[in-house]
Amino acid sequence: MTNLQPAHHAAGVNNKKWAIGFSTVVGVIFLLNVFVLPNSNTQVQRFFNAWFSLNSLAEIMIWILMALGLNIIVGYAGLLDLGYVAFWALGGYVAGWLMSPFLSQFQVNFFGNARVGFDQGIHFHVFLVLILGGVFTAIWGVIIGGPTLRLKSDYLALVTLGFGEIIPQFMLNGSNIFGLNVTNGAQGIGGLDQPNIFGYVMGTFALPQKFLMVSLMAGAMIFFSIRLRDGRLGRAWLAIREDELAASMMGVPLWRTKFSSYAIGAVGGGIGGVGFAILVGGVYADRFNFVISIIILAMVVLGGMGNVWGVVVGATLLAWVNSVGLVQVGQLINNTFDTKFNFPSYQFLLFGLLLVLMMLFRREGFLPEARMRMVMNEEKLEDLEKVTDDTKIGSH
Repeated sequence: MTNLQPAHHAAGVNNKKWAIGFSTVVGVIFLLNVFVLPNSNTQVQRFFNAWFSLNSLAEIMIWILMALGLNIIVGYAGLLDLGYVAFWALGGYVAGWLMSPFLSQFQVNFFGNARVGFDQGIHFHVFLVLILGGVFTAIWGVIIGGPTLRLKSDYLALVTLGFGEIIPQFMLNGSNIFGLNVTNGAQGIGGLDQPNIFGYVMGTFALPQKFLMVSLMAGAMIFFSIRLRDGRLGRAWLAIREDELAASMMGVPLWRTKFSSYAIGAVGGGIGGVGFAILVGGVYADRFNFVISIIILAMVVLGGMGNVWGVVVGATLLAWVNSVGLVQVGQLINNTFDTKFNFPSYQFLLFGLLLVLMMLFRREGFLPEARMRMVMNEEKLEDLEKVTDDTKIGSH
Protein backbone atom coordinates (compact mmCIF):
# COMPACT_ATOMS: atom_id res chain seq x y z
CA MET A 1 0.00 0.00 0.00
CA THR A 2 2.86 2.35 0.77
CA ASN A 3 4.15 1.91 -2.77
CA LEU A 4 0.82 2.94 -4.30
CA GLN A 5 0.33 6.12 -2.29
CA PRO A 6 3.38 8.03 -3.63
CA ALA A 7 2.44 7.09 -7.21
CA HIS A 8 -1.15 8.24 -6.69
CA HIS A 9 0.09 11.47 -5.10
CA ALA A 10 2.48 12.09 -8.00
CA ALA A 11 -0.35 11.56 -10.50
CA GLY A 12 -2.51 14.04 -8.57
CA VAL A 13 0.25 16.65 -8.60
CA ASN A 14 0.81 16.08 -12.32
CA ASN A 15 -2.92 16.51 -13.04
CA LYS A 16 -2.95 19.72 -11.02
CA LYS A 17 -0.03 21.15 -13.01
CA TRP A 18 -1.67 20.26 -16.33
CA ALA A 19 -4.99 21.73 -15.17
CA ILE A 20 -3.31 25.00 -14.18
CA GLY A 21 -1.53 25.08 -17.54
CA PHE A 22 -4.74 24.43 -19.48
CA SER A 23 -6.64 27.12 -17.53
CA THR A 24 -3.80 29.61 -18.01
CA VAL A 25 -3.67 29.06 -21.77
CA VAL A 26 -7.46 29.49 -22.08
CA GLY A 27 -7.40 32.63 -19.94
CA VAL A 28 -4.51 34.19 -21.89
CA ILE A 29 -6.19 33.50 -25.24
CA PHE A 30 -9.48 35.00 -24.03
CA LEU A 31 -7.90 38.15 -22.56
CA LEU A 32 -5.64 38.56 -25.59
CA ASN A 33 -8.58 38.54 -28.00
CA VAL A 34 -10.80 40.76 -25.86
CA PHE A 35 -8.38 43.43 -24.67
CA VAL A 36 -5.06 43.27 -26.52
CA LEU A 37 -5.57 42.35 -30.17
CA PRO A 38 -8.41 44.85 -30.88
CA ASN A 39 -5.98 47.65 -29.94
CA SER A 40 -2.93 46.19 -31.70
CA ASN A 41 -1.54 47.20 -35.08
CA THR A 42 -2.66 45.54 -38.28
CA GLN A 43 0.39 43.29 -38.65
CA VAL A 44 -0.04 41.75 -35.19
CA GLN A 45 -3.74 41.16 -35.82
CA ARG A 46 -2.99 39.63 -39.19
CA PHE A 47 -0.42 37.26 -37.67
CA PHE A 48 -2.74 35.96 -34.95
CA ASN A 49 -5.70 35.70 -37.34
CA ALA A 50 -3.58 33.63 -39.71
CA TRP A 51 -1.75 31.33 -37.30
CA PHE A 52 -4.03 31.27 -34.24
CA SER A 53 -7.46 32.43 -35.32
CA LEU A 54 -9.99 32.37 -32.51
CA ASN A 55 -12.41 30.35 -34.59
CA SER A 56 -9.85 27.57 -35.10
CA LEU A 57 -8.92 27.62 -31.40
CA ALA A 58 -12.60 27.28 -30.45
CA GLU A 59 -12.93 24.32 -32.82
CA ILE A 60 -9.86 22.77 -31.19
CA MET A 61 -11.74 22.76 -27.88
CA ILE A 62 -14.58 20.87 -29.56
CA TRP A 63 -12.09 18.33 -30.93
CA ILE A 64 -10.60 17.93 -27.44
CA LEU A 65 -14.05 17.29 -26.00
CA MET A 66 -14.88 14.62 -28.54
CA ALA A 67 -11.45 12.98 -28.38
CA LEU A 68 -11.85 12.65 -24.61
CA GLY A 69 -15.22 11.00 -25.15
CA LEU A 70 -13.70 8.48 -27.55
CA ASN A 71 -10.80 7.97 -25.14
CA ILE A 72 -13.27 6.53 -22.62
CA ILE A 73 -14.26 3.89 -25.17
CA VAL A 74 -10.89 3.20 -26.79
CA GLY A 75 -8.32 4.31 -24.22
CA TYR A 76 -10.03 3.15 -21.03
CA ALA A 77 -12.08 0.12 -22.05
CA GLY A 78 -9.99 -0.93 -25.07
CA LEU A 79 -12.96 -1.06 -27.50
CA LEU A 80 -12.28 -0.08 -31.11
CA ASP A 81 -14.92 2.37 -32.35
CA LEU A 82 -14.74 3.54 -35.99
CA GLY A 83 -18.10 5.34 -36.05
CA TYR A 84 -17.79 7.97 -33.34
CA VAL A 85 -18.86 10.73 -35.73
CA ALA A 86 -22.42 9.40 -35.36
CA PHE A 87 -22.61 10.79 -31.81
CA TRP A 88 -21.29 14.15 -33.00
CA ALA A 89 -24.07 14.26 -35.60
CA LEU A 90 -26.77 13.27 -33.09
CA GLY A 91 -25.67 15.93 -30.62
CA GLY A 92 -25.58 18.58 -33.32
CA TYR A 93 -29.12 17.81 -34.44
CA VAL A 94 -30.38 17.98 -30.86
CA ALA A 95 -29.19 21.59 -30.88
CA GLY A 96 -30.81 22.09 -34.27
CA TRP A 97 -34.15 20.76 -33.08
CA LEU A 98 -34.24 22.51 -29.70
CA MET A 99 -32.53 25.85 -30.41
CA SER A 100 -33.91 27.01 -33.75
CA PRO A 101 -37.09 27.86 -35.67
CA PHE A 102 -36.82 24.58 -37.62
CA LEU A 103 -39.77 22.81 -35.95
CA SER A 104 -42.06 25.70 -36.84
CA GLN A 105 -45.23 23.74 -36.05
CA PHE A 106 -44.36 24.27 -32.40
CA GLN A 107 -43.89 27.48 -30.48
CA VAL A 108 -42.06 26.66 -27.26
CA ASN A 109 -39.64 28.92 -25.46
CA PHE A 110 -38.05 27.62 -22.25
CA PHE A 111 -35.59 30.36 -21.26
CA GLY A 112 -34.24 30.33 -24.81
CA ASN A 113 -33.02 33.30 -26.81
CA ALA A 114 -34.52 33.19 -30.30
CA ARG A 115 -33.19 35.49 -32.96
CA VAL A 116 -35.34 38.46 -33.91
CA GLY A 117 -38.14 37.38 -36.22
CA PHE A 118 -37.65 33.65 -35.55
CA ASP A 119 -39.91 33.12 -32.55
CA GLN A 120 -41.52 29.99 -33.99
CA GLY A 121 -40.00 26.60 -33.27
CA ILE A 122 -38.46 25.28 -30.06
CA HIS A 123 -36.07 27.44 -28.05
CA PHE A 124 -34.57 25.82 -24.95
CA HIS A 125 -31.84 27.30 -22.77
CA VAL A 126 -28.34 26.26 -23.85
CA PHE A 127 -27.60 24.48 -20.56
CA LEU A 128 -30.70 22.33 -20.94
CA VAL A 129 -29.81 21.55 -24.56
CA LEU A 130 -26.32 20.42 -23.51
CA ILE A 131 -27.85 18.08 -20.94
CA LEU A 132 -30.44 16.75 -23.37
CA GLY A 133 -27.79 16.34 -26.07
CA GLY A 134 -25.69 14.22 -23.71
CA VAL A 135 -28.70 12.15 -22.60
CA PHE A 136 -29.91 11.63 -26.18
CA THR A 137 -26.52 10.40 -27.39
CA ALA A 138 -26.14 8.21 -24.30
CA ILE A 139 -29.46 6.56 -25.20
CA TRP A 140 -28.19 5.98 -28.72
CA GLY A 141 -24.97 4.62 -27.24
CA VAL A 142 -27.13 2.10 -25.40
CA ILE A 143 -29.09 1.28 -28.58
CA ILE A 144 -25.94 0.83 -30.65
CA GLY A 145 -23.89 -0.82 -27.93
CA GLY A 146 -26.54 -3.29 -26.82
CA PRO A 147 -26.35 -5.68 -29.78
CA THR A 148 -22.72 -4.99 -30.72
CA LEU A 149 -20.58 -5.02 -27.57
CA ARG A 150 -20.71 -8.80 -27.33
CA LEU A 151 -18.48 -8.73 -30.40
CA LYS A 152 -14.72 -8.27 -30.18
CA SER A 153 -11.85 -6.60 -32.04
CA ASP A 154 -12.35 -6.47 -35.83
CA TYR A 155 -16.00 -7.45 -35.70
CA LEU A 156 -16.80 -4.67 -33.25
CA ALA A 157 -14.89 -2.19 -35.40
CA LEU A 158 -16.87 -3.13 -38.51
CA VAL A 159 -20.24 -2.86 -36.75
CA THR A 160 -19.42 0.56 -35.27
CA LEU A 161 -18.20 1.62 -38.70
CA GLY A 162 -21.58 0.62 -40.09
CA PHE A 163 -23.47 2.71 -37.54
CA GLY A 164 -21.07 5.58 -38.19
CA GLU A 165 -22.08 5.50 -41.84
CA ILE A 166 -25.81 4.91 -41.32
CA ILE A 167 -26.60 7.80 -38.97
CA PRO A 168 -24.93 10.60 -41.03
CA GLN A 169 -26.62 9.23 -44.15
CA PHE A 170 -29.94 9.29 -42.33
CA MET A 171 -29.32 12.93 -41.44
CA LEU A 172 -28.40 13.73 -45.04
CA ASN A 173 -31.56 12.11 -46.41
CA GLY A 174 -33.89 12.94 -43.55
CA SER A 175 -35.95 15.64 -45.24
CA ASN A 176 -38.76 13.19 -45.92
CA ILE A 177 -39.15 10.40 -43.38
CA PHE A 178 -42.71 9.07 -43.74
CA GLY A 179 -43.75 12.54 -44.85
CA LEU A 180 -41.93 14.35 -42.04
CA ASN A 181 -38.97 16.68 -42.42
CA VAL A 182 -36.70 15.46 -39.63
CA THR A 183 -33.29 16.90 -40.56
CA ASN A 184 -33.90 19.26 -43.50
CA GLY A 185 -31.59 17.10 -45.61
CA ALA A 186 -28.51 18.57 -47.24
CA GLN A 187 -29.62 22.14 -46.45
CA GLY A 188 -29.22 21.51 -42.75
CA ILE A 189 -30.65 23.57 -39.92
CA GLY A 190 -29.48 27.15 -39.57
CA GLY A 191 -30.40 30.16 -37.50
CA LEU A 192 -29.62 28.64 -34.12
CA ASP A 193 -30.38 30.70 -31.03
CA GLN A 194 -27.82 33.04 -29.54
CA PRO A 195 -26.72 31.38 -26.25
CA ASN A 196 -27.77 33.13 -23.07
CA ILE A 197 -25.23 32.50 -20.30
CA PHE A 198 -26.26 33.96 -16.95
CA GLY A 199 -28.03 36.86 -18.63
CA TYR A 200 -25.26 37.57 -21.16
CA VAL A 201 -26.39 37.00 -24.75
CA MET A 202 -23.66 35.84 -27.13
CA GLY A 203 -24.08 37.43 -30.52
CA THR A 204 -23.26 35.77 -33.82
CA PHE A 205 -19.74 37.17 -33.86
CA ALA A 206 -19.02 36.94 -30.12
CA LEU A 207 -16.13 34.53 -30.74
CA PRO A 208 -14.20 35.26 -27.52
CA GLN A 209 -17.26 34.43 -25.45
CA LYS A 210 -18.06 31.33 -27.49
CA PHE A 211 -14.41 30.25 -27.19
CA LEU A 212 -14.62 30.60 -23.42
CA MET A 213 -17.85 28.59 -23.36
CA VAL A 214 -16.49 25.64 -25.35
CA SER A 215 -13.24 25.79 -23.34
CA LEU A 216 -15.24 25.41 -20.12
CA MET A 217 -17.04 22.45 -21.71
CA ALA A 218 -13.70 20.85 -22.61
CA GLY A 219 -12.38 21.58 -19.11
CA ALA A 220 -15.41 19.89 -17.55
CA MET A 221 -14.86 16.84 -19.77
CA ILE A 222 -11.21 16.71 -18.68
CA PHE A 223 -12.25 16.80 -15.02
CA PHE A 224 -14.86 14.05 -15.39
CA SER A 225 -12.50 11.88 -17.46
CA ILE A 226 -9.86 11.98 -14.74
CA ARG A 227 -12.40 11.30 -12.00
CA LEU A 228 -13.88 8.40 -13.95
CA ARG A 229 -10.48 6.86 -14.60
CA ASP A 230 -9.52 6.98 -10.91
CA GLY A 231 -12.87 5.59 -9.74
CA ARG A 232 -14.08 2.02 -9.41
CA LEU A 233 -15.67 1.99 -12.86
CA GLY A 234 -12.53 3.37 -14.47
CA ARG A 235 -10.39 0.68 -12.85
CA ALA A 236 -12.81 -1.94 -14.19
CA TRP A 237 -12.45 -0.49 -17.70
CA LEU A 238 -8.66 -0.60 -17.44
CA ALA A 239 -8.79 -4.18 -16.19
CA ILE A 240 -10.83 -5.21 -19.23
CA ARG A 241 -8.45 -3.37 -21.52
CA GLU A 242 -5.41 -5.11 -20.03
CA ASP A 243 -6.81 -8.66 -19.87
CA GLU A 244 -10.48 -9.39 -20.41
CA LEU A 245 -10.24 -12.98 -19.15
CA ALA A 246 -8.43 -12.00 -15.97
CA ALA A 247 -10.95 -9.20 -15.35
CA SER A 248 -13.87 -11.59 -15.65
CA MET A 249 -12.17 -14.04 -13.26
CA MET A 250 -11.84 -11.21 -10.74
CA GLY A 251 -15.59 -10.58 -10.88
CA VAL A 252 -15.78 -7.67 -13.33
CA PRO A 253 -19.10 -7.89 -15.28
CA LEU A 254 -17.72 -7.63 -18.81
CA TRP A 255 -20.76 -6.73 -20.88
CA ARG A 256 -22.20 -4.26 -18.38
CA THR A 257 -18.83 -2.53 -17.92
CA LYS A 258 -18.25 -2.25 -21.68
CA PHE A 259 -21.81 -1.04 -22.07
CA SER A 260 -21.25 1.79 -19.59
CA SER A 261 -18.06 2.91 -21.38
CA TYR A 262 -19.89 3.14 -24.69
CA ALA A 263 -22.81 5.10 -23.22
CA ILE A 264 -20.61 7.50 -21.24
CA GLY A 265 -18.21 7.96 -24.17
CA ALA A 266 -21.17 8.81 -26.40
CA VAL A 267 -22.01 11.72 -24.08
CA GLY A 268 -18.73 13.42 -25.01
CA GLY A 269 -19.60 13.20 -28.71
CA GLY A 270 -23.13 14.50 -28.12
CA ILE A 271 -22.03 17.50 -26.05
CA GLY A 272 -19.32 18.19 -28.61
CA GLY A 273 -21.96 18.16 -31.36
CA VAL A 274 -24.12 20.67 -29.45
CA GLY A 275 -21.11 22.90 -28.85
CA PHE A 276 -20.05 22.81 -32.49
CA ALA A 277 -23.57 23.61 -33.69
CA ILE A 278 -23.68 26.65 -31.38
CA LEU A 279 -20.22 27.71 -32.51
CA VAL A 280 -21.07 27.73 -36.24
CA GLY A 281 -24.71 28.75 -35.78
CA GLY A 282 -26.15 25.67 -37.48
CA VAL A 283 -25.89 21.95 -38.15
CA TYR A 284 -25.21 20.52 -41.60
CA ALA A 285 -25.20 16.84 -42.54
CA ASP A 286 -22.29 17.00 -45.00
CA ARG A 287 -19.87 17.74 -42.16
CA PHE A 288 -20.34 14.34 -40.55
CA ASN A 289 -18.29 12.00 -42.72
CA PHE A 290 -16.22 8.93 -41.97
CA VAL A 291 -12.93 10.84 -42.02
CA ILE A 292 -13.99 12.64 -38.83
CA SER A 293 -14.09 9.33 -36.93
CA ILE A 294 -10.61 8.44 -38.15
CA ILE A 295 -9.19 11.84 -37.18
CA ILE A 296 -10.67 11.62 -33.67
CA LEU A 297 -9.28 8.09 -33.29
CA ALA A 298 -5.86 9.31 -34.45
CA MET A 299 -5.98 12.09 -31.83
CA VAL A 300 -6.49 9.48 -29.13
CA VAL A 301 -3.83 7.08 -30.43
CA LEU A 302 -1.18 9.69 -31.23
CA GLY A 303 -1.77 11.62 -28.01
CA GLY A 304 -1.58 8.55 -25.81
CA MET A 305 -4.49 6.16 -25.27
CA GLY A 306 -5.79 6.25 -21.73
CA ASN A 307 -3.88 9.41 -20.78
CA VAL A 308 -6.26 12.37 -20.56
CA TRP A 309 -3.60 15.01 -21.03
CA GLY A 310 -1.97 13.06 -23.84
CA VAL A 311 -5.30 13.02 -25.68
CA VAL A 312 -5.62 16.79 -25.10
CA VAL A 313 -2.18 17.34 -26.64
CA GLY A 314 -2.89 14.99 -29.56
CA ALA A 315 -6.24 16.64 -30.29
CA THR A 316 -4.73 20.12 -30.10
CA LEU A 317 -1.85 19.37 -32.46
CA LEU A 318 -3.84 17.47 -35.08
CA ALA A 319 -6.77 19.92 -35.02
CA TRP A 320 -4.44 22.91 -35.40
CA VAL A 321 -2.51 21.29 -38.25
CA ASN A 322 -5.74 20.37 -40.06
CA SER A 323 -7.33 23.81 -39.64
CA VAL A 324 -4.57 26.39 -40.12
CA GLY A 325 -1.16 24.85 -39.48
CA LEU A 326 -0.70 23.07 -42.79
CA VAL A 327 -1.84 26.10 -44.79
CA GLN A 328 0.36 28.59 -42.95
CA VAL A 329 3.45 26.38 -42.85
CA GLY A 330 2.98 25.68 -46.56
CA GLN A 331 2.77 29.39 -47.36
CA LEU A 332 5.87 30.04 -45.23
CA ILE A 333 7.86 27.36 -47.08
CA ASN A 334 6.67 28.55 -50.49
CA ASN A 335 7.55 32.18 -49.71
CA THR A 336 10.96 31.21 -48.30
CA PHE A 337 12.08 28.89 -51.08
CA ASP A 338 10.00 30.40 -53.91
CA THR A 339 8.10 27.16 -54.51
CA LYS A 340 4.46 26.58 -55.44
CA PHE A 341 3.46 23.42 -53.61
CA ASN A 342 -0.19 23.17 -52.63
CA PHE A 343 0.35 21.78 -49.14
CA PRO A 344 -3.35 21.47 -48.17
CA SER A 345 -3.89 19.10 -51.11
CA TYR A 346 -1.32 16.76 -49.52
CA GLN A 347 -3.14 16.81 -46.17
CA PHE A 348 -3.91 13.10 -46.01
CA LEU A 349 -0.52 12.12 -47.45
CA LEU A 350 1.25 13.98 -44.63
CA PHE A 351 -1.31 12.77 -42.12
CA GLY A 352 -0.76 9.15 -43.16
CA LEU A 353 3.02 9.60 -43.07
CA LEU A 354 2.77 10.94 -39.52
CA LEU A 355 0.71 7.90 -38.49
CA VAL A 356 3.25 5.50 -40.01
CA LEU A 357 6.19 7.22 -38.30
CA MET A 358 4.43 7.31 -34.95
CA MET A 359 3.51 3.63 -35.11
CA LEU A 360 7.09 2.71 -36.04
CA PHE A 361 8.97 4.82 -33.52
CA ARG A 362 6.50 5.84 -30.77
CA ARG A 363 3.54 3.51 -30.71
CA GLU A 364 2.49 4.59 -27.22
CA GLY A 365 1.81 8.19 -28.33
CA PHE A 366 3.10 11.64 -27.37
CA LEU A 367 2.23 11.36 -23.67
CA PRO A 368 1.54 7.68 -22.99
CA GLU A 369 -0.18 6.33 -19.93
CA ALA A 370 2.18 4.41 -17.65
CA ARG A 371 0.42 1.07 -18.22
CA MET A 372 0.27 1.59 -21.98
CA ARG A 373 3.97 2.46 -22.10
CA MET A 374 4.81 -0.79 -20.34
CA VAL A 375 2.60 -2.83 -22.70
CA MET A 376 4.03 -1.19 -25.82
CA ASN A 377 7.61 -1.64 -24.64
CA GLU A 378 7.15 -5.14 -23.21
CA GLU A 379 9.34 -6.73 -25.88
CA LYS A 380 12.15 -4.26 -25.19
CA LEU A 381 11.95 -4.96 -21.46
CA GLU A 382 12.04 -8.73 -22.08
CA ASP A 383 15.09 -8.33 -24.34
CA LEU A 384 16.78 -6.16 -21.71
CA GLU A 385 16.06 -8.73 -18.99
CA LYS A 386 17.40 -11.50 -21.23
CA VAL A 387 20.63 -9.57 -21.86
CA THR A 388 20.98 -8.91 -18.12
CA ASP A 389 20.46 -12.59 -17.29
CA ASP A 390 22.99 -13.65 -19.93
CA THR A 391 25.48 -11.16 -18.53
CA LYS A 392 25.02 -12.54 -15.01
CA ILE A 393 25.46 -16.12 -16.24
CA GLY A 394 28.59 -15.15 -18.12
CA SER A 395 30.07 -13.41 -15.10
CA HIS A 396 29.60 -16.58 -13.01
